[in-house]
Amino acid sequence: MYRIKTSKTVDEAIAALQGGVEAAGMRVVTHINGQANAAKIGKEVPADQILEIFRPDFAIRVWSACKEAGIDIPLRIYAYEDSDGKAVIMCRMPKEVFAPYESPELMSVAEELEGIFSGILAAVPGE
Repeated sequence: MYRIKTSKTVDEAIAALQGGVEAAGMRVVTHINGQANAAKIGKEVPADQILEIFRPDFAIRVWSACKEAGIDIPLRIYAYEDSDGKAVIMCRMPKEVFAPYESPELMSVAEELEGIFSGILAAVPGE
């Protein structure tokens, strides 16, 4: 599992990650803002956000390689606020996500995605 603490706030980290997603030619499928959702019910929580990232051509390749692996897409990057008010970024990398399916064709897709996700995550350097 990829995990890094950064000097950025969660909002800054998410903005940087979104820039990384765009630069990589990927798409943010969903942006879940836990803090904003909690506020809708009158609750205050530390920043907590998830980006779900993928692209249709990769989805088709995943389904072709191993239909069951479709449950694991889109892939996610999680950012949360630690006790210092700074962001921690976590991500299950593609090879880790797809390894249990034991499909060489799927692992080929995972290998390609691994490089893309490494580039996206590099948009938020560690402390």
